[in-house]
Amino acid sequence: METDFEPKIIAFVCNWCTYAGADLAGTSRLKYAGNVRVIKVPCTGRIDFMFLVRAFEQGADAVLVSGCHPGDCHYNEGNYYARRRWTIFRKLLHFLGIEEDRLHFAWVSAAEGQKWADLVNEVTARVRELGPFTGYRQLMEKSRLTQSAEVQPLERK
Repeated sequence: METDFEPKIIAFVCNWCTYAGADLAGTSRLKYAGNVRVIKVPCTGRIDFMFLVRAFEQGADAVLVSGCHPGDCHYNEGNYYARRRWTIFRKLLHFLGIEEDRLHFAWVSAAEGQKWADLVNEVTARVRELGPFTGYRQLMEKSRLTQSAEVQPLERK
């Protein structure tokens, strides 16, 4: 394993809670790893599975999804929807050959800047242990095959 490896982590975060929590961590000058690139989404319930796949295809070593705590969603049920989809996402990524520890999910509110900093440090440390994600070429091939598969209508007799 490379000793100077610094993971690339993509974080899809809720606009209303986690993004504000990450902002609070920054304005509070909390120390945390700078390996995370934040992508703000209106709600974690709007995250499509292909967002995660594309992040890995583009060279991410891990993906973090973080949103409002259950019951605090700005859109009422978006975080519940995200939580239900989460189990499916993990199974699909496992099917594509991605280790489960490369995908993380967490609840972080706007007032939890310290929790965001701790989460980023924890995810970064775990991904450093795993090493770089090298399966992106195989992943691109698998996703290309699934996208190019044409569905033919059944012929009626």
